[in-house]
Amino acid sequence: VQLQASGGGLVQAGGSLRLSCAASGRTFSSYNMGWFRQAPGKEREFVAAISWSGGTTYYADSVKGRFTSSRDNAKNTVHLQMNSLKPEDTAVYYCAAAVGAIVVVTTTPEYWGQGTQVTVSS
Repeated sequence: VQLQASGGGLVQAGGSLRLSCAASGRTFSSYNMGWFRQAPGKEREFVAAISWSGGTTYYADSVKGRFTSSRDNAKNTVHLQMNSLKPEDTAVYYCAAAVGAIVVVTTTPEYWGQGTQVTVSS
């Protein structure tokens, strides 16, 4: 599966952004999807995951209550709604995909999209 992330940009603290990840292939609904981010000088970290059905979601503690992941299997798309953004959310955000147990996509995804830059100004 090929992944294409979009929706990044520059926003003030407290603002919102909605990232999207479009996937190619007819088996999108088989994949658990994840979001990761990497800030300058830091390692890439897990942000959110959503199961193939959309029925289960996981979030990093740092974004819980502010970020929401959703998906539309008919459109081969997954979204990450980011509210109450903070300067520390500034990073390149990546979408990822994996089959099997959802824990796999939170740690070692099989497929990665290119990143989209999110910058939150104070």
